[in-house]
Amino acid sequence: MTTYNQQPAHPALPPDVPGPHSKRLGIIAVVATFGGLLFGYDTGVINGALEPLSADLGLTAFTEGFVVSILIFGAAIGAIIGGALSDRFGRRHNILMLAIVFAVATLGCVLSPSWPVLALFRFILGLAVGGASATVPVYLAEVAPAERRGSIVTRNEVMIVSGQFAAFVINAIIFNVWGEHEGVWRVMLVVAVLPAIVLFIGMMRMPESPRWLVAQGREDDALAVLQQVRTPERARAEMDEVHRLAEEERTSKTAGATDLGVRWIRRLILIGAGLGMFQQFTGINSIMYYGTQLLGDAGFSDSAAIIANTANGLFSVLGITAGIMVMNKIDRRTLLLGGFALTTTFHLLVGLSALLLPDGTAKAWFVLVFVVLFVFFMQATIGPLVWLLLSEIFPLKIRSLAIGISVLVLWLSNAVVSLGFPVVVEGLGIAPTFFIFVVLGLFALVFVYTSVPETRGRSLEDLEDQFRTQYS
Repeated sequence: MTTYNQQPAHPALPPDVPGPHSKRLGIIAVVATFGGLLFGYDTGVINGALEPLSADLGLTAFTEGFVVSILIFGAAIGAIIGGALSDRFGRRHNILMLAIVFAVATLGCVLSPSWPVLALFRFILGLAVGGASATVPVYLAEVAPAERRGSIVTRNEVMIVSGQFAAFVINAIIFNVWGEHEGVWRVMLVVAVLPAIVLFIGMMRMPESPRWLVAQGREDDALAVLQQVRTPERARAEMDEVHRLAEEERTSKTAGATDLGVRWIRRLILIGAGLGMFQQFTGINSIMYYGTQLLGDAGFSDSAAIIANTANGLFSVLGITAGIMVMNKIDRRTLLLGGFALTTTFHLLVGLSALLLPDGTAKAWFVLVFVVLFVFFMQATIGPLVWLLLSEIFPLKIRSLAIGISVLVLWLSNAVVSLGFPVVVEGLGIAPTFFIFVVLGLFALVFVYTSVPETRGRSLEDLEDQFRTQYS
C-alpha cells in the first residue's frame, strides 16, 4: 500500500500529492523490478534443478558446488562493473543491456552439453545478477520522491524474494509433471527467459534517471522526466535542488575516482560495505540455497523437507510485504536494530533447539518454526533496509560506483557463507553453526548502533549535505 506525505522530503519542496504522475511512477517501478525478479529466480532455481542436473551431466560433489557458487562470484564482479557502466552510460541503458545478458546466459545454461559450459554461462548469468543488484535500486531511488523512496526501492526486494519463491514452486510443479524425463532441469531454467524479455521491452519505454541526466548536463531532459513522475511544481522544485548540488560538485576539488580519497565519502563507503557484509552474515542465503538440506539434517524425511522448505520462500514474500507496510513509518536505524536483534534471537533459538532437544519430530518442527521466523523478520527488516540504505547514503557523482563496491562486499560475503555453510554444518552440526551466526549478529548490532546514519524522509541531496558536514 502506498502512502503520501508521510514525512516532508525537504522544507523547500512542495508535497508529493497523488495524480496521473503517480501511475506513471508505479509503471516504472513495476518494469524496472523485473530485474529483481530475474535476480531471485536465477539464484533460487538451482535449488530444485540441482539433483536432475547432477545426474544428467555427471556432476561430482566438487563440480556440483562449483556450478552453484560460480554465479555468486560472477555477481560480485558484475556488481562493481555494473555500477561503473551505470555511471557512464546511464541507469536505463544498463538495465536494457542486463536484460539481454540475462536472456543469452539463460539460454546458454539451458543448452549446455557439459558442466564446464554450464559453469561458464552461470558465471555470465551472475554478472547480470550482480549488475542488476547494483543498478535497479539506484534507478528506483533516483526516480522516486523522498516520501515514497522507501516503498518504491523496497519493491525490488519484493521481486527478488518473489522470484525465489516462484523458482521453488515452478520447480516443484515441473518436477512432478515431467520429473521422469531426461533434461527436466533445462525446462526449469528456461522459464527465466520470459521475464528477461518483459524487462527489455518494458525498459524501452521507460525514462532515464533524472539525477543521472543532470550529472551529464542534460537538464532539459531531466526536467522532462521529473514532470512525468511529479506534479509540475514539485518537478521544478526538485530540479532546482538537484541542479544546485550538481553545481557544487562541478566546482569541488575532487572528481570521479579521486572522490574515494575524501574522508567523508570513504567513511560512507565503509558503512555501505559493512551493511552488505552483515546482511549476508545473517545467513539468509544459506537458508535459501540449502534450506532443504538443513531441514533434512534437523530430522525431516527427504520428501517432507522439500515441502517444508517452500515455507521459507512463502515467508520471505510475507516478510518483505510486511516490511513495505512499515518502512516509511519507522526510522531506518530503529528498524535495522530491531531486525538484527530478532534474527540473532532466532539464531540462538535454532541453535538451542538443535542442541537440547532429542532427535525426532519435535526437534525438526522447532527448528523449522524458528528458521521460518528468522526468514520472515530478516526479509521484513534487514533484507530490504540494506538495499534501501545503499541507494540513499552515497553522493550523486559516485553513487553507482560506491554501491558497486558495497554490493561487491555483499556478494563476496554471500559466497563465503554459502560455500562454508554446508561444510560447517557437516563438521560441527546445526547448533554450533547457528551460534556462530549469533556472534556475528551481536557484532552487527554494535556496528549499526555506532555507525549507520538515519535517512528516512530526507531528500538525496539533503542527505549528501549532511554527510559532507558530519563526516568531514
